[in-house]
Amino acid sequence: MNDASGEAVGDHAQALEPDSHHIHPIHGGDDQAHLDPSRWWFASAAFPMIAGTLGPVASAFSICALVRPWRQSYKPGSNPDYATYIADPVWLTAINAVQLAIAIIANLALLLNMTRRLRFSIAQPITIVGWYISSIALVVLTATASGPLLIQPTDRHIWSQAFYYGIYSAILYLIVGSLMLVTFMGAHLGRYEKDFKLTPSQRTLMLQTIMFLMYLLIGALVFSNIEGWDYLDAVYWSAVTLFTVGFGDFYATTTLGRALLMPYALVGIISLGLVIGSIRSLVLDRGRRRFDARLVEKKRRTMIRRMTLKGNDEILKPVGGRHADPMQHLSESSHASTGLTELERREEEFKLMRKIQEDAARRRRWYSLAISGSTWMVLWLVGAKIFQECEITYQGWTYFDAFYFAFCSLTTIGYGDKTPISNSGKSFWVFWALLALPTMTVLISNAGDTIVKGIRDATDQVAMVTILPGDRGFRKDLKLFFKMISCGTLFSEEIEEAPLGFLGDAQRQEYSDTDNDVERSLEKDQADLEKEGATTAAGRAKRERDAEDEEKHRGRVDDNAASEASTKRLIKFGDESKLGTKNKPPSQQAIKVHQGGVSSGSPGSPSSPNNPIQLKMTRTPSIPRNTLPDIPSSKAEYHVTLIEEIGRVMEHLKAHPPRKYTFWEWAWYLRLIGEDENDANQHRKPLTHLHGGSRKEKRLLLALPHFRHRGSKNNDGEDDRHPSWSWVDSRSPLMGSQEEAEWILEKLTRRLTEELKGVSRVERRKSHDHSHR
Repeated sequence: MNDASGEAVGDHAQALEPDSHHIHPIHGGDDQAHLDPSRWWFASAAFPMIAGTLGPVASAFSICALVRPWRQSYKPGSNPDYATYIADPVWLTAINAVQLAIAIIANLALLLNMTRRLRFSIAQPITIVGWYISSIALVVLTATASGPLLIQPTDRHIWSQAFYYGIYSAILYLIVGSLMLVTFMGAHLGRYEKDFKLTPSQRTLMLQTIMFLMYLLIGALVFSNIEGWDYLDAVYWSAVTLFTVGFGDFYATTTLGRALLMPYALVGIISLGLVIGSIRSLVLDRGRRRFDARLVEKKRRTMIRRMTLKGNDEILKPVGGRHADPMQHLSESSHASTGLTELERREEEFKLMRKIQEDAARRRRWYSLAISGSTWMVLWLVGAKIFQECEITYQGWTYFDAFYFAFCSLTTIGYGDKTPISNSGKSFWVFWALLALPTMTVLISNAGDTIVKGIRDATDQVAMVTILPGDRGFRKDLKLFFKMISCGTLFSEEIEEAPLGFLGDAQRQEYSDTDNDVERSLEKDQADLEKEGATTAAGRAKRERDAEDEEKHRGRVDDNAASEASTKRLIKFGDESKLGTKNKPPSQQAIKVHQGGVSSGSPGSPSSPNNPIQLKMTRTPSIPRNTLPDIPSSKAEYHVTLIEEIGRVMEHLKAHPPRKYTFWEWAWYLRLIGEDENDANQHRKPLTHLHGGSRKEKRLLLALPHFRHRGSKNNDGEDDRHPSWSWVDSRSPLMGSQEEAEWILEKLTRRLTEELKGVSRVERRKSHDHSHR
């Protein structure tokens, strides 16, 4: 990449920092989430989060299994609430208490590991062994209680809620212990680092869960004493209350209980919302980005394989350069016959990658809805069957009764006409609700991304062609409407969406996000000034300056737009000599940006000394265009440009949904970090993957001349690890789980750091040489 003075600006850092060439601007330290199997992400991040959530739940159930005896004396046909407890053997209570203490230590070790207070290699063995010991102890105790400790006649004795809580706790300890064992083995085998890849909010999920469960259990203890309830019935009441179901089978009757209910429920519901919000963040945010990356990778491989088999892969081959196909000149469909330049070919390749991303995102949304919907249905249907078995002896429930009750619980309607009265039913409801309600939340979010989004988009499109015409005009809105209802079949190529960036094919009247913010700020200042009735000389002077600046800005916009229109007309009619850029397409006519205006690098350009016309603008993003600005020749101006772009991308990080850049914006940012989209030597045809294809496809691919796949070498003998890349291969900046703004910000920051280190080294060298003279 050369600037206007002929110097290689891309070599600034390498000339000043000798070690900088070891980090390629595109591929150094890239996110490889799309190449890593999803199972290793689950093992390194999802499994610890699940264990950190369910581990404290298992310990809470262990506490419930300890505080009351496991057997009750029951009179057939009576209410189980009035059954009397039968004392457990001392050894059973002692073992139960020991396993609870071990489980608490295991939970504490995992919590300290998540908060980086205890090393992974120390915490994980303690956690895994502790949970397995607790699970085995509870399995042995429940098996003993249901065997040797069984009292005859069996119809006059029932198991208490504590017994069932012991069963649920043993199941959960076994599950979370196995999950952490997989995580530990993966780290031991070197599949990922011995550290949890979690955000700070996700690291505190386990602590949030512990605090919520402690709040629930302590609140149950308080209300059981106030209302005279059994403690485990109070636990059931607390869960029904904090989950906002409110069956009404248990409710406060005393004045003190009703007074305490209001703050207890308010704080508890907020705490539950925080826990469910963190779980939702794990599933929908981190899981979505990881799932997206894998689906894009699979879709990309399938697309390249099909294009190669059909012979439609000319768009993927660089025009010239060291990676060009040696048989390309023999093909009738080569780029020479189509007239595409390398930059134009790269733009088409970029559009192909965008299509792959859109298809993968659409598939991910429906996959997520199907998975969450299936999980919800399983919890609903299986839960209904278990509730029927629990209540059939006491209330004679049919499956439909249990089905109806489970639905009212899942949706938190809670009419209260059907409620469990058995010990197994009430304890299972607490266990089941802790799993079902977060699943319901995730299902609603996924439905919002698919079904609800489709309804909303359809409503917006209908409104655009009826009562709310958009900025694109009625004809384009109507074509977009028909494109939507035809699933992209009609008008697929005729509608050009306004890009988000500042270098795309936008309307000249449109402003960038930064300009909109500035304009809104000026309007707000003006409104505040008028509201305060400012009539002072300072206020009048401010308004005059604002009006003058606005007039100058509009003049610069009009001048630039007129100049660009004139340039396009000259090119259109073939008179390129007047531009001083003969035989160059408009996409390669670079404009050099300075802080005060814009000047061309060619002697015949409008801003050269031979031409009195001077193009100026306040900020580059204000003027949409198809041309790329040149990198400033001055190192100081180059550094200023990097700093300005870093600030602009940091603002883009706040965008929701995440910002997607146009091809011309990407070309500009890549040029800033040392990549040139015009240079075919930096590009290659994406590799074709045999993995995942059918046997027939593999045979056809291997039979093709000059076929290359992952692990092979290029035609020129060069190894594929050389840092050349394509928009649709695994090295593309659009691959991975990083958002585009995050990727660009990382590379711009790294580039600026290298530049400043090089300047610092030169200054130290000069200072050293000067001191020795």
